[in-house]
Amino acid sequence: MKKISFSLLFVLFSLTTYGQEFSIGPKIGVSQSNITLSNEDFISGDDSFGYHVGLFVRMGGNSIFVQPEFLYTNTGGTIIQKQANSADIFIDASFDRVDIPFMFGFKFAQLFRIQAGPIASILIDHTIEDSNQNPINVDYNSATFGYQAGLGFDVGNFILDFKYENSLGKISNSTNDFATDQRQNQLIISAGFRLF
Repeated sequence: MKKISFSLLFVLFSLTTYGQEFSIGPKIGVSQSNITLSNEDFISGDDSFGYHVGLFVRMGGNSIFVQPEFLYTNTGGTIIQKQANSADIFIDASFDRVDIPFMFGFKFAQLFRIQAGPIASILIDHTIEDSNQNPINVDYNSATFGYQAGLGFDVGNFILDFKYENSLGKISNSTNDFATDQRQNQLIISAGFRLF
């Protein structure tokens, strides 16, 4: 763990010391997300649309960069609980999170980018309820880790990112009310503006 931390600090130091670019600016976007489950009694339902707003920082040179982001994110998904002798139960989940993706990337022709990296998500609040708006007891983890990967474009000071996100671990602990391993994934579109 110390070697990984040292390596990340070395990369950041190198990029900020010898890099040719330091940019910062606001970022907003939308996402389409769902929840995957490992229990045969549950299946994923319709995707949910969410949003995010925050700040990005980019450091690097002409071809290699790092881009940490600090985002408030609203996301969620629909879960269907299968019933043998009655109608299926539809469950809606919504999450408010602080997301901190840390993207590593390569630029081509000062316009096109490919990028990937880890993301840490801190859960601020959540609601999960059935179609009658009855709350369901689920023990969600307060923090989770995942990864993002995607493409980006730079046009002047305007940036546009298309990313896919997935969880590296389950987002909930099993409970009697909802015993299943849940993992969330998203398709993300976001736009930002480099202030300098």
